[in-house]
Amino acid sequence: MSVDMSLSLEEALASANQALEDGEFVDALGFVKQALALAPQDADALELKGLALAELGEFEEADDAFAALLKVDPKHVTGLIAAADLKIREPGDDRERIEEGLALLRRAEAAAKQAATGKARTAAEMEREERAQEAAAIELELLRGIAMNQLGDLEAALAAFGRVLALDPDHSEAQLERALGVFEQGRFEEAKKAFEKLTRDYPEDPWSFHYLGLIAERRGDDAESWFEKARKLDPEEFTAPTRLSIAEFDAAVADAIDKLPEHAKAELGNVIIKVEPFPSDEEIREGSSPIILGVFIGAGLTERLHMHAGHSADGGMGMEETARIILFQKNLERFARSREELLEEIRITVLHEVGHLLGLDEDELYERGLD
Repeated sequence: MSVDMSLSLEEALASANQALEDGEFVDALGFVKQALALAPQDADALELKGLALAELGEFEEADDAFAALLKVDPKHVTGLIAAADLKIREPGDDRERIEEGLALLRRAEAAAKQAATGKARTAAEMEREERAQEAAAIELELLRGIAMNQLGDLEAALAAFGRVLALDPDHSEAQLERALGVFEQGRFEEAKKAFEKLTRDYPEDPWSFHYLGLIAERRGDDAESWFEKARKLDPEEFTAPTRLSIAEFDAAVADAIDKLPEHAKAELGNVIIKVEPFPSDEEIREGSSPIILGVFIGAGLTERLHMHAGHSADGGMGMEETARIILFQKNLERFARSREELLEEIRITVLHEVGHLLGLDEDELYERGLD
């Protein structure tokens, strides 16, 4: 676009806002450029720059824009929330970024409370302020819920989504996120009702159809019709699963085991390795996600050594439970987008669960790229 450099700061900001609302993100950056030429440290312009860059997928540059904004105005509530949004939602499941996002939310919450006190305002100003505070609270709690869900704290996530829905019962994203959390807890009948309502209220959103398919698949009902609806709505996100026969899948698992380091293979003598379609209700009650790719059940090597040392010290015979590694074939097949990706994901999942056998926790596996 050709930017009209005769615009005032207010006009440039208004035009940038409008371009963002219209989805014209490159144009929005053009107007932001003029605004920053007029006022290089204008907080609103820096916020708009970060928002436009985030929409364009320029996450690192967006981070920089929000950092510049918060250097100018450390208590800029919407800027803090926007910066947190970027760290929590994009790009991917990065725990360090998520924790940074939660810290930004805490700063935003404190800044919002401070801004709400000690001001003499007219009734109209107070009403506008209350609406702004409620909007900020909704966004803040939504992001907190998403972050806690990503960090595996479902109870905290569901509590946050509940607070959003208390403020706005029709909030579609909070409804979906809460339904996802209920599904993760294995409360499938409750989740089914929530997803069915979402398909009626938001028939263009594919996620509810997909999860209704997952629930139907577990129950042995017709699932493909649900999956097909999700694929039609978003064919890039929801691809048809790559299927292997039982023999082909078992061969892929055997190949993954064969490629393990020798010191890891040496520890598999007392380990049962199984393949199941998906986690059982009991495994979900014990903390597994319904869509988890694999699980290790039993005592890891380090824990076993401590147990043996303890039994030796008190003269006990020692009890040794057979450890189990379970891979979930349907979940792995639905996760992968090609045969090559499926074979690689089987290898990574075997390596991940063997890592637990060797005594590595989730943080250590994450650091090694095996999360």
